[in-house]
Amino acid sequence: MITLKILAALLDYPNEEVIADLPELGAMLAADSMLPAQVTERIDEFISALASRDLLEAQADWVEQFDRSRSLSLNLFEHVHGDSRDRGQAMVDLRAMYLGHGLEIGVSELPDYLPLLLEFLSTRPEMEALNLLAEAGHVVAALGQRLASRNSPYAPIMAAVASLAGASARETGVVATPDVDDDLDEVWAEAPVEFGAGSALAGCPGGAAMAARLEGTGQ
Repeated sequence: MITLKILAALLDYPNEEVIADLPELGAMLAADSMLPAQVTERIDEFISALASRDLLEAQADWVEQFDRSRSLSLNLFEHVHGDSRDRGQAMVDLRAMYLGHGLEIGVSELPDYLPLLLEFLSTRPEMEALNLLAEAGHVVAALGQRLASRNSPYAPIMAAVASLAGASARETGVVATPDVDDDLDEVWAEAPVEFGAGSALAGCPGGAAMAARLEGTGQ
């Protein structure tokens, strides 16, 4: 599913390669016809605006939105498990599922990072990918709602992901993650994660279903 791959690239930290590919990404998104025309038009506007921006400024804005605000974190389990120890085990389980389907990820990458999840889903059959994406739909919808309330340029991208997930703007099962603009280190400080037995994905709405579907599909 090329649309998921493109949305992953647009949500990720801007870099020179993505900026150079923006015109092609827009054309490919339109050709894939997975999204409604009005959604594609808003993404085209985002692409045009990003292409005209200074790269360093675009990168600084991305960091300000997604790295300095916990309520907009692109790490999905942040919004489900918060700072609980279950989050660590959930990430271990998700990484194992990626590996089981042939996706190698760097040791520094967090498996619950939304662009990484979209990249993985883009390699799966369409119906399987959309069903799996729906398992994270409640978090994606909440992120889209929060971005829209701030008039973020990334709101149309997240809305497109939520649309594919079949999710409405609701926050059922989403942890109230506070914004972080000041005292960043203090707010993010937490006890070391201890990895226990059992699947922490069972504590994530839809997580058990995601695990079962992934384990049952094979490579």
